[in-house]
Amino acid sequence: MTGWRMRSYGPSGDDLAELILRDVSAADHPALWAMLEPVFRAGETYAVDTDISREDALGFWCGGNHRAFLAEAGGMGLGSYYICPNQGGGGAHVCNCGFVTAGAAQGRGVARAMLAHALETARASGFHAMQFNFVVESNTRAIALWQAYGFEVVGRLPGAFRHLQKGFIDALVMYRRL
Repeated sequence: MTGWRMRSYGPSGDDLAELILRDVSAADHPALWAMLEPVFRAGETYAVDTDISREDALGFWCGGNHRAFLAEAGGMGLGSYYICPNQGGGGAHVCNCGFVTAGAAQGRGVARAMLAHALETARASGFHAMQFNFVVESNTRAIALWQAYGFEVVGRLPGAFRHLQKGFIDALVMYRRL
């Protein structure tokens, strides 16, 4: 799936140029960190330490069994996602993903394109389902997108996320068969 291309359109129908999704390389780490750092520092959507180092953040996103992709247009990184088995052994047929969109690219269809790519990548990789383990309930844009693509809330973890502004809020488990 490396080099996957599509036309991306913003909410008003404006053409955002051809969006390319490809595997992240070490050369992409500065652009990837520029997307991850503000999201992780904000402490609103990911259960990672807000003071995570660049090295640890890139290791989390690209390391282990994660396969990371970069969404770019015109040579500019607009978003990234990773895909991996959700569990080992008997749970390895279900994948998990994490998504981040550059601040300037939000609301322009980048996350939608990445999700379409992730679903296609998951099927091509032999996964039978996709699961998001920890969707913070205040992340309403992500929840709406996941639901638009057929994900269902299959679990609620009361007070499982400590939001820096809202305090303890729920996290959702979302699931979709492929």
